[in-house]
Amino acid sequence: MRKTYWDNIAFVYDLFEDIYNHKCFDSTGARVAEYIDEGSRVLELACGTGSISKKLAPKASRLVAADLSEGMLRQAAKNLRHFDNVHLCKANIMELRCRDERFDAVVAGNVIHLLDEPYKAIDEMLRVCRKGGRVIIPTYINIEADASSPAIKFIKWAGVNFTHYFDRESYKQFFTDGGYKNIQYDVVEGRMPCAIAVITKE
Repeated sequence: MRKTYWDNIAFVYDLFEDIYNHKCFDSTGARVAEYIDEGSRVLELACGTGSISKKLAPKASRLVAADLSEGMLRQAAKNLRHFDNVHLCKANIMELRCRDERFDAVVAGNVIHLLDEPYKAIDEMLRVCRKGGRVIIPTYINIEADASSPAIKFIKWAGVNFTHYFDRESYKQFFTDGGYKNIQYDVVEGRMPCAIAVITKE
């Protein structure tokens, strides 16, 4: 199978994030975990190397951590090897092979801004989340909602294709435009901050 960009960078992803955006990278998982109830069944999509997963696992009764990149899943397996309640699998966020309302919480970190059809992904996340559960979407944001920041220029140069650029206000507007309700927002500060949208499913 042909390797993807994410397969190729998986072994250095944590190092880059830690050097460039340590404060935010180190804190996002812990902040997301604050919205997870003890003993929850959790699905994490686009889990990457497991940086958020390792903060979710101690609170979950079972954590299914999924990604489309096999390289990322291999790194996640190393980072999460101490947890016996984590199941790793390959999955497409756009088409989840999972029954409705299977999970108490669904998380997708730093992927929405990379998708051609982000609302379709969010709808899938809501589909597999139980009523009263939470869909939690942390996403890197910029000071301005465009591609002008040095970080974005570097990341694009490295081969990442952003389909959306968000600042704090445009991130909120994105969910409003999609018709989503019952949302609260949080921000983890850092060199490149991370905005967290928490949707409580009605």
